[in-house]
Amino acid sequence: MHGAALTAPTETTSPLPADVRGLEQRLSVYLPPEQVARVRRAYEVGAEAHDGQTRKSGEPYITHPVAVAGILAELGMDAETIIAAILHDTLEDTQLTSEQITAEFGPTVTELVDGVTKLDKVRFRSRQEAAAESFRKMLLAMARDLRVILIKLADRLHNMRTLGAMDADSRRRIARETLDIYAPIAQRLGMNRFKSELQDLGFRTLYPDRHRVIAARIRSLLGNRREAMSRIEHALDARLGGEGIPHRVISRIKSPYSIYSKMKSEHKSFAQMMDVYGFRVVVDTVAHCYQSLGAVHGLYKPLEGRFKDFIAIPKANGYQSLHTVLFGPFGAPIEIQIRTEDMDAVAERGVAAHWVYKTDASPANAAQSRAREWVSGLVDRETQTPSSLEFIENVKVDLFPDDVYLFTPMGEILSLPRNSTALDFAYFVHTDVGNHAVAARVDKKLVPLRTRLSSGQTVEIITAPSAAPSPQWLEWVVSGRARTAIRQHLKHLQHEDAVDFGHRMLDRALDGLDSSLEAIPHQVLDRYLADNKFKRLEELLADVALGNRMPDAVARALLSQQNATPRKRRAHSEEKILITGTERGVLTFGNCCHPVPGDEIMGYLSAGKGIVVHRIECPNVPELLKSPERIVEIAWDVGVRGDYKVELRIEVANKPGVLAQVAAAIADAGSNIENVEYKERDGVSAILLFTIEVKNRKHLADVMRRVRRLAVVNAVRRHPV
Repeated sequence: MHGAALTAPTETTSPLPADVRGLEQRLSVYLPPEQVARVRRAYEVGAEAHDGQTRKSGEPYITHPVAVAGILAELGMDAETIIAAILHDTLEDTQLTSEQITAEFGPTVTELVDGVTKLDKVRFRSRQEAAAESFRKMLLAMARDLRVILIKLADRLHNMRTLGAMDADSRRRIARETLDIYAPIAQRLGMNRFKSELQDLGFRTLYPDRHRVIAARIRSLLGNRREAMSRIEHALDARLGGEGIPHRVISRIKSPYSIYSKMKSEHKSFAQMMDVYGFRVVVDTVAHCYQSLGAVHGLYKPLEGRFKDFIAIPKANGYQSLHTVLFGPFGAPIEIQIRTEDMDAVAERGVAAHWVYKTDASPANAAQSRAREWVSGLVDRETQTPSSLEFIENVKVDLFPDDVYLFTPMGEILSLPRNSTALDFAYFVHTDVGNHAVAARVDKKLVPLRTRLSSGQTVEIITAPSAAPSPQWLEWVVSGRARTAIRQHLKHLQHEDAVDFGHRMLDRALDGLDSSLEAIPHQVLDRYLADNKFKRLEELLADVALGNRMPDAVARALLSQQNATPRKRRAHSEEKILITGTERGVLTFGNCCHPVPGDEIMGYLSAGKGIVVHRIECPNVPELLKSPERIVEIAWDVGVRGDYKVELRIEVANKPGVLAQVAAAIADAGSNIENVEYKERDGVSAILLFTIEVKNRKHLADVMRRVRRLAVVNAVRRHPV
């Protein structure tokens, strides 16, 4: 079939399978006959392509794509989505080509099928990396057309429903992936019905015993409370009817998974779980939502602090509803959700509710608009994250949106992930605001950037042109957006510093051989870069700075390609490279000797790490000198700034309050204490090891002098030497 034209449609005498007839019936309710005929043609093409293939259960393979199409038909999806669902495995598993699909069904269907298709043809280092890259590809396709993810979710839902035929390891792997990725995506897209079923199927597969026990407890509880629920439902019905509000009341039971998650997060037993069941009130208008709220609050007393208005402030996935918890007639709290019919459709089906593919004439529903915003944000981040595994980790962070809702000073609402800090907020406003943030005002109070935020706060970010991200910022943020932006900025700075430092090292090496980088002809340099698979000179220089290539070896190679005979090193080439200590990603300071400005130092090129700075008197130096090609002559620049770590070994009298006295003396000298530990201790004396921060050797001497003056101190010296 490969490369050939598709078999022309024929009048078939064999009856259509029951599942296909059922699909056509569902579609004929909302699609015109010509579109239903296109779907049948897709079935014929798919059945022919998958002919002879079976599922693990032994059923013909085509039953799976038809079932996926059936799930999407229940959502009222358009014909192109249904056709793509029927053909979604053909590019991956059959001889059918994208050209053949395009010729028969058009380019949109091909794009949808390709978006769902895994990257099986590409070789990856691990299954994990392959899955991450396929996921990344799917998200990019989803950015172009949201229907890609709807097909994928329906595909995953049917696979989860029919997981029994797989081996135990595969079942666990697929269930874990479903709980970690696909159920949260369904939630993020507002598709609660999909989310709940995916979660429950995943939970049942991973923890069958826990699922069985909780499900049994729910059934027994429901049996005991059926009468109570019925009475509450009638009371609500009567109250709302008396107010003249058109409505319907639906009682609902929480799923085993949602109860298990709550038991885990709140550290409660099943017996302590009060809100196992609740009620949904669906009305016709927003005004009736608020009127209904007043009516139910008049019927039963509301619990303080348990009311949420998601109509005024919708969730990030477009979900809107009023939530309130009432103290019921039988001593148990009852959760009630109040929303309109439209809100109910969006709550259940999210982006698939009232499916209208976005055109200028048809505005998308709230869930679709928000989903597109979210996906476009993911795509922006994707371009800044080279690693698929890192990208998927960032996405995972964003997939659990128990959001906090915050206000800008102008009154605009931003929704951020739970536990977000002021720094996360800064990056949500704009990347440049985040990169230059120095502090924040939360409800007009000045707070540090690492401050955690709560819903309802007004946040203002204070910036300064000189401010820039530091590696520590990564510990302060929780959102994928902030994390990606900080990492990107740090990588950029590190690269710049590495290029600059590599340039100085290579120039110094060439200078020693009576040449310079400017003196090397362009063609020689280009040939060396091409031979060593560097795209640009900057890449080579960064590689030198990071210790992956020795500057002397590069210098000699360049001169030999130029047919120049390297001369002996000249004396003036021994000039030291000056460092400021802020060369990010290029310099690290040895933990063995903790050098500070003012110390005589040397550098050692360590592969991948760059230059590790040691004090000349460091006990490891004799060993390092055995690799002279890796030694870099360095010295402190005049304008050195910053705080440097150093260790002090202090012998003290073993008396109460000694530690406090020493700590106070260090603090008085303007030094910050990072760590303290007791090394040795007897009845008379003790040895304390302090890790402190100082600005330079003079500052260190000042600290040591202040500590020595204490009567309880016998000796103080720098550690280890």
